[in-house]
Amino acid sequence: MRGATPPLHQHPRSLADQGPVVLPRIVDISDSPARLALRQGLVVIDRPQQPPVTFPVCELGVVLLAHPQISVTQPLLAALASSGAVLIACDERRLPAGMFLSLVAHSLQAQRMAAQAAATLPTRKRLWQQIVRAKIRAQALVLVELRGDDAGLPGLVPQVRSGDPHNVEAQAARRYWSRLLPGIDFRRDYDAPDANQLLNYGYAVLRAIVARAIVAAGLHPSLGLHHHHRANPFCLADDLMEPLRPVVDRVVARYVDQQGRTADLSPEAKRDILAALTGRFPADGQLRTLFDLAASAAQGLVDAFGGQRSGRLTYPERLGDAAQ
Repeated sequence: MRGATPPLHQHPRSLADQGPVVLPRIVDISDSPARLALRQGLVVIDRPQQPPVTFPVCELGVVLLAHPQISVTQPLLAALASSGAVLIACDERRLPAGMFLSLVAHSLQAQRMAAQAAATLPTRKRLWQQIVRAKIRAQALVLVELRGDDAGLPGLVPQVRSGDPHNVEAQAARRYWSRLLPGIDFRRDYDAPDANQLLNYGYAVLRAIVARAIVAAGLHPSLGLHHHHRANPFCLADDLMEPLRPVVDRVVARYVDQQGRTADLSPEAKRDILAALTGRFPADGQLRTLFDLAASAAQGLVDAFGGQRSGRLTYPERLGDAAQ
């Protein structure tokens, strides 16, 4: 899977059958110095000895800055915040280290955050039950596609009660990871120099997509349903993205199958992960992007926090190539 490495990675602007709809861009700048600026409403990316890349700022969804020689102008930062885009800064290992989000993204933000903060424990537990059940279903789909066996995960779904008091999520995870990455004694470890780096990268982009949707819905990403670590400013994003993690797991597992346990975070791996995150997935009878699904899930939270028992979180029904 080695090949020519372009200095700027971005997902396709639109899908052929979507007409004029333009999907939010995910842009990764990791292989060359760059200067990002705002000129007449356009994002301009200047790189040495290459023509500039330009596009409307409103098209940008997520931008990852990984090269150590990147500069961003203040007007562009303000424009990104106004448009709802997310900027991710990476550390010296080129792994995500920080996220920049808009402070004001919805006209009813104060009202919705107040309802979010006042949400009852039964409401939060009921929502977490939905999330865990959806996550286990998604994990089963990945295992069936890649390994031909669901590891009995569908049978665990009905066992997930409100709030998951018996931690069925962890039971499912033990079965899932041992089958998804067999023979390498895989352990989820953020600092491990193995497939974990690929997962870290994919999860960081996914987290940004979900955090963007949460803020756009007028909610606060740090007030979680289940995740609640005092040092985590994105607890709600970590909650809401759980059923979407298998989208990343799937492409990483396929990459490891090809490259072996020493698979690293190469430009090719990044392109595969970004391609997976910009696919479309069946949900409620439609093919929908992760940006759209994250927005629908965030709206489901708004409904639930507003007292609507119908508050439902929408997640993909299938993750395979046919949906890409």
